[in-house]
Amino acid sequence: MYSTVYSAAIDGMNAELIKAEADISNGLPVFQMVGYLSSEVKEAKERVRAAIKNSGYSLEPKKLVVNLSPASVRKRGASFDLAIAMAILNAYGIVDGKKTEKVLFLGELGLNGEVEPVSGVLPIVIQAKEWGFIRCVVPKENEQEGKRIKGIEVVGVRNLQEAIGVMDGRIKKEKDTNLSDRESTYRTPGSYGRVRVVSGKSEMVKWTEGNKGISGEFVGEEQEKLEVKTGEEGQEETEGKVEEKDFQDIQGQAVLKRAAEIAVAGQHNLLMIGPPGSGKTMVAERIPGLFPPLEEAEQIEVSGIYSVLGMLNKDQPLITRRPFRQVHHTVTKAALIGGGLYPAPGEISLAHKGVLMLDEMAEFQRPVLEVLRQPLETQEIQITRTRGTYRFPADFLLVAASNPCPCGLYPSKECKCTQKEIHQYLGKISPPLLSRIDLCVEAPKVTYQQLNQSKKEERTEEIRERILKVRKIQKIRYSDRNYQVNGRLPGAEVKKICILDPEAEYIMEKAYDRWNMSARTCHKVLKVARTIADMAGEERIKAEHLSEALGYRVMEQGEYRI
Repeated sequence: MYSTVYSAAIDGMNAELIKAEADISNGLPVFQMVGYLSSEVKEAKERVRAAIKNSGYSLEPKKLVVNLSPASVRKRGASFDLAIAMAILNAYGIVDGKKTEKVLFLGELGLNGEVEPVSGVLPIVIQAKEWGFIRCVVPKENEQEGKRIKGIEVVGVRNLQEAIGVMDGRIKKEKDTNLSDRESTYRTPGSYGRVRVVSGKSEMVKWTEGNKGISGEFVGEEQEKLEVKTGEEGQEETEGKVEEKDFQDIQGQAVLKRAAEIAVAGQHNLLMIGPPGSGKTMVAERIPGLFPPLEEAEQIEVSGIYSVLGMLNKDQPLITRRPFRQVHHTVTKAALIGGGLYPAPGEISLAHKGVLMLDEMAEFQRPVLEVLRQPLETQEIQITRTRGTYRFPADFLLVAASNPCPCGLYPSKECKCTQKEIHQYLGKISPPLLSRIDLCVEAPKVTYQQLNQSKKEERTEEIRERILKVRKIQKIRYSDRNYQVNGRLPGAEVKKICILDPEAEYIMEKAYDRWNMSARTCHKVLKVARTIADMAGEERIKAEHLSEALGYRVMEQGEYRI
């Protein structure tokens, strides 16, 4: 007999539909697998054979051939195990083939029949919905991750028996009035399970089947309370409390804080230069708290990246906070932008919709820094291999910090570095890369008086409120475009949006000639000036707005010019 069951594989950030075909015929009792398989997929026949046996099913010795198609796609990982097992059981007539037609199976099988969690469930479920599937059967630990996608049924199973039970109807999806009205589970009569009740507690129940169907009877063993957060649409999320760092902790450094506010308000990349201990890293760590909350679509998009890499928390399978990725200066190009033998997202994709922090930027290898040029312009990274082209999202805010010289004391008298050493050190940040950074600001050493002042600094919440108002102005301005912030304004639109008054026009002309600006640098200055004008509530860019924007280009002027 012949049967077909569907699964999926992750290729880059995309899901590829995989068809698991099983054919049973008379002949020597062998189990063959074909379909451009990696070693871990070839080993699936031993896992699947043992899992079926230990789940209580005896298969008649036959010649068995399993094919994973299309053969042009390399099959990697153990996520096909469950689909292979279901295809075999389907071919033997244990599972009704008609009930698996619109079902997609994902999961690794243990030798005892347990279904183990896998990576990439979220993007696969999204794609399965577009392919027209009505149900996805996934490992129990991945169930909440998959259920974030509406419009498709996601069933979590703990073992192969439960997967078979879902298909033949022995395990039904029902609601119990004793349970949270937002929670539904798959139950097997006679089995035990743990559920959350309305009070937020976790309790053990025993499933029983009666005249009214399957119901749950609580059997005690009350567990500790969970923190439950109810969203706008009634979704429940279990979240631990995360203590956010506050700008109130930073004494002095008013210029740095102002630059950080402008950077987030208009999505402008930021570079801070100053001696060690001046507060550069402290400012960077607090910048994510200035952003508006992630919208639902953004949460799904960001969570999909972490799902592909297997980095989602099973207790909180949705990224609800802006990512903050702090990268060490020993990072490789592949780790930063993505890649590898089988290309996967890198740090810039993990920072998507959040902040990428490069501390000690001048310590990075120059070739590593240069790969940031394209993603800073296009908000995506494109990696080309012989097998095809991979695109990973990279819409992040770059926040970098650097010492001004190898010893970090330039331009003070204590600095012992030569001019050649200083030039070589800062020269790792090339002019083409520097032209893609909107704000370059000096972070001076904090004085003793500033460190011990009694004046209360602004809290992150107060700064964020101002930023939200500025973001709202930009959202209205760009309502008919595919971007919503000044920092993403294309060059062709700069002249139309960044309108200067006569005095500002004169200042811009003089600065352009004196600093020998490139067109890209000029546009960056105008975009920052546009954001500053928005913060002041002005329609036109005035001289004071442009002058402040020009002041955030310390790498093109004075002592730091390279």
